[in-house]
Amino acid sequence: MGVQYRLHMIDVNKLKVGVTFTEDNQPFRVMKYDFTKMGRGNAVIKIKAKNLFTGSIVTKSFISGNVVENILLDKKHLQYLYKDDSLAYFMDPVSFDQFEIPLSVLGDDVLYLVEGEKSWVLFWGEKILGVELPASTIMEVAEAEPGARGNTVSNVLKPVKMTTGLTVMVPLFINVGDKIKINTESGAYTGRSNE
Repeated sequence: MGVQYRLHMIDVNKLKVGVTFTEDNQPFRVMKYDFTKMGRGNAVIKIKAKNLFTGSIVTKSFISGNVVENILLDKKHLQYLYKDDSLAYFMDPVSFDQFEIPLSVLGDDVLYLVEGEKSWVLFWGEKILGVELPASTIMEVAEAEPGARGNTVSNVLKPVKMTTGLTVMVPLFINVGDKIKINTESGAYTGRSNE
């Protein structure tokens, strides 16, 4: 497959979280960016990036003034249907076309996908690269140990399992059936949902 959707070269100083670029015909998405000025020398830019083909996280260093090729990914709003042992299944709600994404491509992102909900799926040409998660999501608690009555110590947490299989540390008052907000970047509980 030839490389498609190339836009232009960008200076590494313009890299920021969420920017997608290619290096050696591999697409990467910046997850963390760090700029360090080295005395009288050139600045060093260190990034943590996710290889969108393999799902691996790599650390890369660039000298200020280097350039990389910026790419534009297509996004489709697809409905997440379900997963099996190796694939996650999505459907276009307009055309009813179905798409299969290997779980190895999705990695832990699959734990934040709720059946029936819509997600942005990223495409590079015809190749599916993964999903773009919202900053937070709402999920239902499937399994939780009851909190100890009378335990009033603040900041005491317990593990609960969500309907997707994700385990989250929550306050003692959270019970089975509660809907909670979860930060998709850290996996942390952020509050109860009013939905």
